[in-house]
Amino acid sequence: MSEQHRASPTPYAKGCTRIVGLGASAGGLAALEEFLAQVPAASGLAYVVVQHLDPTHKAMLGELLQRSTSMPVREVHAAQRIEANAVYVIAPNAELSVSGDRLCPAEPSQPRGQRLPIDVLFSSLARELGERAIGVVLSGMGTDGTLGLQAIKAQGGLALAQQPESAQFDAMPRSAIAAGCVDIVAQPADMPARILDMTRQQPTPDMGADGKADEADLTPSQGELGAILNLVHEHTRHDLTLYKSNTLLRRIARRMAVHELTGMEAYKVFLQQNPQEIDLLFKEVLIGVTTFFRDPEVWQELKDAVLPRVLARRPSDERRLRAWIAGCSTGEEAYSLAIAFTEMVESQPEYSGFELQIFATDLNADAIAVARAGQYPATIARDVSPQRLARFFSERAGGYLIDKRIREMVLFAHHDVILDPPFTRLDLLSCRNLLIYFDASLQQRLIALFHYSLRPGGVLLLGGSETVGRAQAMFRPLHQKSRLYWRNPNGGVIGTLHFPTHRRPSAKTAAQETSLIHPHNTPANLQSLADQVLLQTYSPAAVLINEVGDIVYINGRTGRYLEPAAGKANWNIHVMARPGIRAQLAVALRNALQAGAPVELHGLRIDDGAPAMVDITVQPITHPKSLEGTVMIVFRDTVLPPNPRGRRSNSTGALDAAVSEELIRSREEIRALRQEMHASQEELQVANEELQSTNEELQSANEELTTSKEEAQSMNEELQTINGELQAKLDDLALAQSDMQNLLNSTAIATLFLDNELNVRRFTEQITRVIHLREGDIGRPLSELASTLIYPDLLADVKETLRTLAFSEKQIATTDSHWFSVRIMPYRTLSNVIQGAVITFVDITATKELEARLRKE
Repeated sequence: MSEQHRASPTPYAKGCTRIVGLGASAGGLAALEEFLAQVPAASGLAYVVVQHLDPTHKAMLGELLQRSTSMPVREVHAAQRIEANAVYVIAPNAELSVSGDRLCPAEPSQPRGQRLPIDVLFSSLARELGERAIGVVLSGMGTDGTLGLQAIKAQGGLALAQQPESAQFDAMPRSAIAAGCVDIVAQPADMPARILDMTRQQPTPDMGADGKADEADLTPSQGELGAILNLVHEHTRHDLTLYKSNTLLRRIARRMAVHELTGMEAYKVFLQQNPQEIDLLFKEVLIGVTTFFRDPEVWQELKDAVLPRVLARRPSDERRLRAWIAGCSTGEEAYSLAIAFTEMVESQPEYSGFELQIFATDLNADAIAVARAGQYPATIARDVSPQRLARFFSERAGGYLIDKRIREMVLFAHHDVILDPPFTRLDLLSCRNLLIYFDASLQQRLIALFHYSLRPGGVLLLGGSETVGRAQAMFRPLHQKSRLYWRNPNGGVIGTLHFPTHRRPSAKTAAQETSLIHPHNTPANLQSLADQVLLQTYSPAAVLINEVGDIVYINGRTGRYLEPAAGKANWNIHVMARPGIRAQLAVALRNALQAGAPVELHGLRIDDGAPAMVDITVQPITHPKSLEGTVMIVFRDTVLPPNPRGRRSNSTGALDAAVSEELIRSREEIRALRQEMHASQEELQVANEELQSTNEELQSANEELTTSKEEAQSMNEELQTINGELQAKLDDLALAQSDMQNLLNSTAIATLFLDNELNVRRFTEQITRVIHLREGDIGRPLSELASTLIYPDLLADVKETLRTLAFSEKQIATTDSHWFSVRIMPYRTLSNVIQGAVITFVDITATKELEARLRKE
């Protein structure tokens, strides 16, 4: 194909243009020709072909592929910038990798026979482009390309493999498919259309096949979604039912688009028939987005205000802090914490002896593997300052490797935060942008679990759109808008903690475990059993409450003093106390907390009309440390004092009657006031529940907005691709205009362009010799222009040319004794539409003078 008929490549813009890596070996030439023959000339993608070549012979791969495509095919011998709508072919005895916006060849790192050039290319695509990378494995022998496709899939990219039945050698496609990392299996001729459908119709990874969320597809019955989640649970042993349904449905919709399925029922059948798709769906749900030092102001606050306070509170003999990063993804946040802690310790010498142990966990085993490697692409330079790159990283080919001293501070583990037991005795717990994918019940369960995992005074770090919800008693924020929370040592309610009991299967069988149990159990300690009997039988009735009055522990029979209130269950001492002791108990509790000393109440009637009386002791607890801040309330029954007998004077009897009547009236008033207070309290409780419900709705909306923000960010990247293509078109037009202007000026021919109304559209510089024109004259009618031509019929001739579409040419003299050949032609567009006229003025003065001299002779 001739050079002028090839498609013009579009400059590559990093982060915009997608690159398709094509890997092939034996029998791959035919597959490559079939693939490229179906690629549109202006697909907007760049194509890099890697084939196993004989390193001792000159390759003809580029020349052979050029016959199948109109795009330029270039063999890569030196580093060059990548352009869209172009095909790049590996040279013999070389490896290709992508670095930034350039394609870099290098000498093979392995001896002949052990080289895996396809894996090298695909791995570099995964590092540089992430979820925008595309890898295709075609016919070939061996397993080259499988590891590379796994790397692309781990980053959320698109992985394709040739249908094994259509491959001349099917080892490479079958190896990739067996690894469970392939999204699309198709024949080479069908792959370009599938790739373009995914890149154009899916502006975000979470959208449907038409590029936007289809309400009909995203609102299936609970049975359809539940059936799919049951399949995932049976296959992976992980429960996704507590994830937000909208997130799950978007992920499922993307997988349906990959396989061109139109309904949830069809996708369920597809999952049942293809177990490897369940693994791909599970990994799709777990794909997360993270960067180094995400939300820099939070890290600065943690470094400057939080970590020093945590260290200051530690005893002098405890020099090691413990931190847990839940949902660490590929490890950026864990390493960010290690770097921030190191910088803080180095800047404050008084903390130089402290160490930090970080436990970083995630459900995605592939992400954990990347985190353990500690190698990241060069793009992290956008988030990590040059000073930090120099101090905590070392450069590697195409990226950076975390330093050993930072790597040793982090322990990575595969862990399910929902099912697996948590890490405990923590000083800091970070769970950022993970709770937004869970429903409200699971969120509250995890918040209580985090409170249990942290030490008193520990720190909880949440994402920008996450809060502790209803658990304000468990945590208090660093300040009003902070997502850093201090653990409240008195806020935990024992009954609300749901401790995970899931255990991973061990290698021992049940029979082996049973055989290890000793037939005779060690008898319990006699003193402990006796103490328990004595406490249960003879100790007074008592309750343990926290500072807001919630009952956390009950000892003995308290039914005479406490009773459940009508309505919604509420285990609060102020609600459950009997009416006769409620007011005095509330005052005593407040005084005890303020003074930090016990308060005694004697001779209280349990009910107004009942003879029973009780003594109450309100005792603030300071020891042990785990119960600090709580209050113990002890109830002891007392005996009514005997009524004094004897004679009374009439005056004394009358006085007693008056006093009794006044007491009865006062009690009636107090009872009425209590009823009013109780009614007001119930109204306030209802209002508080409504406010809490509204707050939860706002929180849910905020979380949805955060998810939408991440989706919009992905869509913005897709729009940048379109913008880059349009900008390239504008550059081409501007260049063409400049070429035309230079061409006209180089001819030294005065030219005037007119529109259909005979107004000036454009002119060359030489026209000023004939007609007096300036830049401001654009748009002026021809009839208003002054010229040196002795050509009164110029306007009439132009009109006649437009009417007849026949050009006119005349020799016209000027007032300064010059002659010009004036040619008038219609202006035709490329679509053969007349849009004005073109007048050229060629100076023929020398010709006329020569003609005059010849006539004289």
